[in-house]
Amino acid sequence: METRVPVLVTRPEGQGQALCAGLEELGFIVHRQPLLNLEPLDPLPARTRQCLLDLDSYQHIIFISANAVRFGLACIDDYWPQLPVGLNWYAIGDSTAALLAERGLNAITPGSAMSSEGVLALPELARVDGERVLIVKGEGGREALRKNLSERGARVDELACYRRSCPVLSPGQLAANLEDWGVQLILISSGEGFQNLLALLSTEENTKFRDIGLVVPSLRVEKMAREAGFTQVSRTLNASDEAVLEFLQQWRSGD
Repeated sequence: METRVPVLVTRPEGQGQALCAGLEELGFIVHRQPLLNLEPLDPLPARTRQCLLDLDSYQHIIFISANAVRFGLACIDDYWPQLPVGLNWYAIGDSTAALLAERGLNAITPGSAMSSEGVLALPELARVDGERVLIVKGEGGREALRKNLSERGARVDELACYRRSCPVLSPGQLAANLEDWGVQLILISSGEGFQNLLALLSTEENTKFRDIGLVVPSLRVEKMAREAGFTQVSRTLNASDEAVLEFLQQWRSGD
């Protein structure tokens, strides 16, 4: 009988069901511990409210994640019961695009290159001098999109509609869970999730688990993990459920 490998899914609460089901189908033992909490920004800052009021003046609306769609469209709905027409809508990945499609929005995506760099490579954003761009995102985060599009001459605004935070766990709790569950692979879904993993482990615990398997969604997060001292780091094609499951299916078969 094939040994069932325990894995830890770390996606935010309520967002890992399909991935967990797919992992169980592949024969993994699935444990869950979100490494990221999400909550809406309420009330929105005045500048953000103005961006919403001016939505129809933008040529390009970019959603940087599925969470940006969930929280962002909820904000937009408060101001625009009927969405403005004639705008170019963008999604950083397929799951983000699928949520927009549920609202009848046909989003432009970078295909398998699910990153800010992939979005910046889209031909539709190559010449944006003088055009208005709205980036829908969480509070903080990377500045690559805003910086690069501004350098191309675009007038860029950001609609930060939710905040991310590190889950609150008692000291030693995460390390105890990893040990008790016999976790062999931790599935990391973002750079901030990885940073929270480090924050929830003491220096001694980080050293203890540095040889645990990490599965990360991008070269950027892989670099972060290796620089933090983790030795068994694998990278999927992107952060989608499909990419993670395909990688783990190959991992199990030893390919």
